[in-house]
Amino acid sequence: MSDLLLADIGSTFTKVCRVDVENSRLTATASSPTTVSTDVMEGLERACHEIDVDLENNAGMRLLACSSAAGGLSIAAVGLVPSLTAKAAEMAALGAGAKVVGVFPFLLTRNDLSQLEHLSPDLILLTGGTDGGDTEHIVSNARTLADVFADTPLVVAGNRAAHDELDTILQTWNAPVRATANVMPELGRLDLEPARTCIRELFLERIVVAKGMGHVRMRADLLLPTPDAVMRSLSALRDAWATAPASAATTRTPEPTTAPADEDCLMVVDVGGATTDVYSYGFGRPASPDIVYRGLPEPLEKRTVEADLGVRYTLAGLAEHMDTEYVIRDGGLTIAQLEHWVSVVSGNPSRLPASPVEQTADTALARAACHLAVVRHCGNLEEVWTPQGRTLVQQGKDLTHAALVAGTGGPAAHDVPPGAVPRAAVRRPGETGLLPRNPRIMMDRGYILWGLGLLVAADLPDCAAALAADHLVRA
Repeated sequence: MSDLLLADIGSTFTKVCRVDVENSRLTATASSPTTVSTDVMEGLERACHEIDVDLENNAGMRLLACSSAAGGLSIAAVGLVPSLTAKAAEMAALGAGAKVVGVFPFLLTRNDLSQLEHLSPDLILLTGGTDGGDTEHIVSNARTLADVFADTPLVVAGNRAAHDELDTILQTWNAPVRATANVMPELGRLDLEPARTCIRELFLERIVVAKGMGHVRMRADLLLPTPDAVMRSLSALRDAWATAPASAATTRTPEPTTAPADEDCLMVVDVGGATTDVYSYGFGRPASPDIVYRGLPEPLEKRTVEADLGVRYTLAGLAEHMDTEYVIRDGGLTIAQLEHWVSVVSGNPSRLPASPVEQTADTALARAACHLAVVRHCGNLEEVWTPQGRTLVQQGKDLTHAALVAGTGGPAAHDVPPGAVPRAAVRRPGETGLLPRNPRIMMDRGYILWGLGLLVAADLPDCAAALAADHLVRA
């Protein structure tokens, strides 16, 4: 197979990588500012020019691309019960690489509709009820949406008993509609992948064109939302690292199974200027039969997005939630040094650290964002007393035995000392959260996880695993 080209069209920069697939080698990389205001192909072609690739006159070279330009893929999730179908809808949307801009449980109100109009999502995911259960709510919400949002693409993934009524209501819908399997067909059982598939299809068919990505869509053999590509990279990381001995990280693991053991679980943390995203692979089931599980089961592949834990644009949220005394102690800073850096980057988010003290403060904030985001991503264990005595109750994923935590994004690429940011994902003494205890810490210094995910999606997992082993750095 000849070389292929990987491209990540971000909101600010477009990054490209040239890959020698036959030898599993990364041969060239480059970046150029993304040209969202005109045609994103312009920025892509400039980046390609830096590595001597002429996209226009090299039709034989395969292009695999992902994008988060123009805000990525925004979805509003409409469900029934907040902790059940509405939560399942949110999981499905996040797992497909979307940015969930709103979750609306129960019957839609006028205030909900006003919020939806303000949010202007790219797509609406409509759910509600288990199969054979309540149909009233999802049918009522469909009628309400049809009056106002018939020009917005829609995915219906709710009670199958309501499909006939929904078909009638949605006949007048102007935008594409996809009806698929229920995200929660039975109480306590999730089926997220059909909804994720429909979301990806609509992303390709409709949304990329609306965001000026039409030319890229025509040229690319594959196009995904960037978070979806990063999620897919976890299987490459698992093949390359997850069960490798501590002294030989490049040892390959067995083929993935449908039910990974605890030691096969892994995590990626992406600390950014506006959000901190956490990805995990592994069911994280209770470690002992004596532990009672409560709540929705966790998906094998899980993504959470913390919109209030960025280290630039959402610093106010981070400052509100973090333990300032711990951050100062952790970084060996004074309160004045930390407050000075927060003031500097709040006024100028593009500012990079210009001194050792500023670098230390920047890393300390990134570590705080990482830890808080991982706490929210992981489950927790609670001691409950019942008439039968003491019982341990687990909610959410148990990732205490995760084999690997990888850091990606700007702060993880430049943290000091190396690996400081992803190492903050480790469970602290006294915490009840089920965070990783002793994982191998890796760093995506070259920011290539998205590229590994594209290779996995293109059925090139061996190449992706080889590049992961070669280019991720162990802390």
